[in-house]
Amino acid sequence: MGNCCSDVAGGRAAVGGSGAAAGNDAVDHFLKSRGMYGSQMELSFSATNLRDRDVLSKSDPILIGYTKGKDGTLAEVFRTEVVLNSLNPTWITKHMITFQFEAVQTLVFHAYDVDTQFHNIDVKMLKLEELQFLGEASCVLSEVVTRPSRSLTLDLLFREDPTMSGNPRHCGQLIVHAEECISSKTTMEMVLRCSDLEHKDLFSKSDPFLLISKIVEVGLPIPVCKTEVLKNDHNPVWKPIYLSIQQVGSKENPLMIECFNFNGSGKHDLIGKVKKSLVELEKLHSNGEGENLFLPTTVGHNHQNKVLKSQLFVDKFSQSSQWTFLDYLAGGWELNFMVAVDFTASNGNPRLPDSLHYLDPSGRLNAYQRAIIEVGEVLKFYDSDNHFPAWGFGARPIDGPVSHCFNLNGSNNHCEVDGIQGIMTAYTSALHNVSLAGPTLFGPVISNAALIASQSPANGGKKYFVLLIITDGVVTDLQETKDAIVKASDLPLSILIVGVGGADFKEMEILDADKGERLESSSGRVASRDIVQFMPFRDVQSGEIAVVQALLAELPTQFLSYMRSRDDIQPNI
Repeated sequence: MGNCCSDVAGGRAAVGGSGAAAGNDAVDHFLKSRGMYGSQMELSFSATNLRDRDVLSKSDPILIGYTKGKDGTLAEVFRTEVVLNSLNPTWITKHMITFQFEAVQTLVFHAYDVDTQFHNIDVKMLKLEELQFLGEASCVLSEVVTRPSRSLTLDLLFREDPTMSGNPRHCGQLIVHAEECISSKTTMEMVLRCSDLEHKDLFSKSDPFLLISKIVEVGLPIPVCKTEVLKNDHNPVWKPIYLSIQQVGSKENPLMIECFNFNGSGKHDLIGKVKKSLVELEKLHSNGEGENLFLPTTVGHNHQNKVLKSQLFVDKFSQSSQWTFLDYLAGGWELNFMVAVDFTASNGNPRLPDSLHYLDPSGRLNAYQRAIIEVGEVLKFYDSDNHFPAWGFGARPIDGPVSHCFNLNGSNNHCEVDGIQGIMTAYTSALHNVSLAGPTLFGPVISNAALIASQSPANGGKKYFVLLIITDGVVTDLQETKDAIVKASDLPLSILIVGVGGADFKEMEILDADKGERLESSSGRVASRDIVQFMPFRDVQSGEIAVVQALLAELPTQFLSYMRSRDDIQPNI
């Protein structure tokens, strides 16, 4: 805008996805690297009791916002307008930001007084070194969205000499308020089916799943949703999928719906595809019509589409405003973090540098410590008391038998520790007080976590539990673990498994429904929902994505799958 000022009066005036997914490895990487849950937030700002830097009038404040990287660098993301003659401004300018659950999004705010001589300069052209500094504040976006009012009050601090130590002066307060955009809540529920799919497997029928992508003007289509895999089915009817307007852009935006035949190798065969917008899919539903799939083919230098007899049908299409993950947070729901550490002998002697449990005197963290900190630093913002249950398994306490679930803090009575540092301290202490043994059993730890999770609904608690299991080897009690997971799938519980070291974790991926169909217990019962996320730590270390993003990307979706499976649970905001 040309004139960057507002008057005092004006200055006071703003993944969906399916439950079980399977499919293309590139899609898995895409969704996990960007987060399967992202909600558009509108941030608004006001301040009280700012410093008065003007002699004949009050300050004319402007607010500059930054994001802070892991390396501490600041990147400017917005500037408000200047509010004239006010020590208690409410800025009109809003800032749009995508809330990423799996990331720690640190925001930094600097307030300045703009002298009269600069009032007719566009705010983007203002040189900050020519302005008078009023104070700074910082917060993590998660701190804002977890407040019932979604408003957070921060102290503005001012240090006379930034190079000197000492306590800074308090120079007013900054209020940050967040509102979730309506596009994050407007959701389409669809039931899709196909007819007469072509054979892709030699000795059996195809194992089809759908991949839905948003088509953009530049670049490749962006995956937004996958269905589950249906085994040996040429006329599949998939479970309902949910797409928000935010995910697809608009109801008119074209979508690419691709049908693949699932292969365990990750190289899935394209059966056919359809290009339709939500508006067109809704029309298919209302008319009861199907759309023929096509396959891109090349004849000489010509690219053509081969129309197939296979068809896509929309058996259900409904639009509604769904409760979101952030709605439940605003309604007082919390995520309670729990951790279980593998102390089996295959980790190696903790006193030797080649051990996965080696405590480096230089302070360099081992893989167990890194996983605890990186996951814990995200989840701690969603747990108000910061009391975390922490267990170990596969070790022999002093003068005792091998235990497959012992309290990490050494207590016989309680398993909770205080904060992430409490987990780290208990872990270090346990290494000096237990003997590594074996085998690797998950069942007792999962059952213990499930017992805690089962008590919350009965007591009317608004708690969802997240168990982090860190292990170096393939689980020995695979069927018992499956049984425990299937039983726990009805509870407010998700399980994150991190594999550390160089073991072959192929069997572990069976526990993660992303890789195929849902788990089945020894009695034949199928898990009611996907509650497990598995990630080998070495894949995370060597790739572009952080362990937090890879592990936590699906957690809001799993949380919502639990809430939506129980219609009586409302966020009560």
